[in-house]
Formats: sequence, C-alpha cells, structure tokens
Amino acid sequence: MNNYEDKNLTCQDCGQSFTFSADDQAYHATKGFTNEPKRCDSCRQTRRNERGGGESQGAREMHPVVCAECGKNTTVPFQPRGDRPVYCSDCFSEQRTSTRPSW
Repeated sequence: MNNYEDKNLTCQDCGQSFTFSADDQAYHATKGFTNEPKRCDSCRQTRRNERGGGESQGAREMHPVVCAECGKNTTVPFQPRGDRPVYCSDCFSEQRTSTRPSW
C-alpha cells in the first residue's frame, strides 16, 4: 500500500504554490493518473471555463446521414468523410457487439 504525503507544487499558469494533498494523490492513483497536476484549483477552473466547461458545452453540432446498414435517416455528432460507413445508433451497437471476441 502506498503512503502519500502532501506535496507543494507550483502552478504553471500563475506561478503560485499549491498543495497536492495525500488524499488527492491516492484518488489520482485509483483513476490510473500518473502525472501530477500542473495548475492550482483556481487556474484549473479558469481553464475549464475557457474551454467550455466540459459537459456544459451545450448542444453538439449534428450532421444528417443515412445509415449504411439499415438505410434509416439519422444524425451523428461528426462530419462524415465519405470513405467509411456510418451507422445509426442501433446498427452501430450491433456492429460493436458482433465484432467483439467471445473469449
């Protein structure tokens, strides 16, 4: 078991010192994160807000397509390039489950 100790780090944006607590280090480890944070809480929040706030970015731009499998009209959250088939959500799910190995 790892014993973590509080670490003082320097924010890459504002240059202020901030604490990377032992609890935060343990949490990062359980999530598989290997890098220490580079920004203090304040600068991290500012950066999130500048980038659209993650999940609060609003509605995605959707593009109309015809499913390559069933022919149903649907929309997808990306601009199809035309060189690969595009599926509706039902056919996409079916494609994923039928291509998984059954070990």
